[in-house]
Amino acid sequence: MTSTSEGGYVDSLKQIKEAEEKAQAEIEDRRMIVEEEIKNLQVYVEKSIEASKAEGEKLVETSIEQARKKAANEADKILQDAKTKAKTISIQMNDKTMREIIGILLKGVE
Repeated sequence: MTSTSEGGYVDSLKQIKEAEEKAQAEIEDRRMIVEEEIKNLQVYVEKSIEASKAEGEKLVETSIEQARKKAANEADKILQDAKTKAKTISIQMNDKTMREIIGILLKGVE
């Protein structure tokens, strides 16, 4: 090899080395960007999960409250119905009781 061809060979090796270093730097930069994007995505996912959980808990509380109100309304209706029936039964019992009493009294007069 001549010194000119050796110089060309060395220059080629330097260019290859520079290209490798440049490619490695680009790879490292891209890796850092991807890692940052992954971290951001993880934070976003965690916040989304927390928000969904809070919304779900709120929906459960709302559903429970609605069910509680509905049950209270139904209980009130049942109580009102029971009171109405109790009054009717009470009146029927009194009429029936009165007839029995009158029947007993009339039997005693005979």
